[in-house]
Amino acid sequence: MELMSHSSAFLLPTIPPDHRPSLTYALVVLNQRLPRFTPLLWDCAHLHLCADGGANRVYDEMPLLFPDEDPSDVRSRYKPEVIKGDMDSVRKDVLDFYANLGTKVVDESQDQDTTDLHKCIEYIRDFKSDIDKSKICILVAGALGGRFDHEIGNINVLCRFSSMRIILLSDDCLIHLLPRTHHHEIHIQPSVEGPHCGLVPIGMPSRSTTTTGLQWDLDKTEMSFGGLISTSNIVKEEKITVRSDSDLLWTISIKKQ
Repeated sequence: MELMSHSSAFLLPTIPPDHRPSLTYALVVLNQRLPRFTPLLWDCAHLHLCADGGANRVYDEMPLLFPDEDPSDVRSRYKPEVIKGDMDSVRKDVLDFYANLGTKVVDESQDQDTTDLHKCIEYIRDFKSDIDKSKICILVAGALGGRFDHEIGNINVLCRFSSMRIILLSDDCLIHLLPRTHHHEIHIQPSVEGPHCGLVPIGMPSRSTTTTGLQWDLDKTEMSFGGLISTSNIVKEEKITVRSDSDLLWTISIKKQ
């Protein structure tokens, strides 16, 4: 079974050279409070999308992260290439501001069966470029917090696009899928994440999950809702390995800095 490697190096002030050639980042901003590290995510991403009201967040809140700069300069510098969604949340003044700067607006108000995040992931998946799609990692800012049904919808997107690398982020933690089609190595960045972490089966129970590098490692352990799930675990090493017969959600805390 093929090995898949994971790293949160995008949270570092400078991405180490050995991480730069491996992945190409895209950023999707949702309609929740911007994480304090959003400028880091923006600067490492090659493509920037706002999901509907996420554009309001970038317009209103990005200048607050640069209190010593002119808000107009910040807004012009952090301009999304695309705003996509059903357009029920984005304000007209925000839409007009970015459209005048050249942002592409994709109105999909006719589609009420998928979430705005789903629509943005489809756009990235189908985006015509010379980027190797297998090397794209999608960072989703503001994916956690707020309404629980929105969070569950975002987690469902991880499962619907299980062949793509998608990382859900908030100020407090990140979540991504560990597909059962691979074995996994998770390279911890201890200066910015941990120590609290969790592994949760999603879609089906796990009859056998084995890990190394955690305080409470699993050894061919069964996990299911209504039974054991590995929450409130702690990373003990800088490399975690995971093998499972089911898809798992990996989550780890993000340090306050």
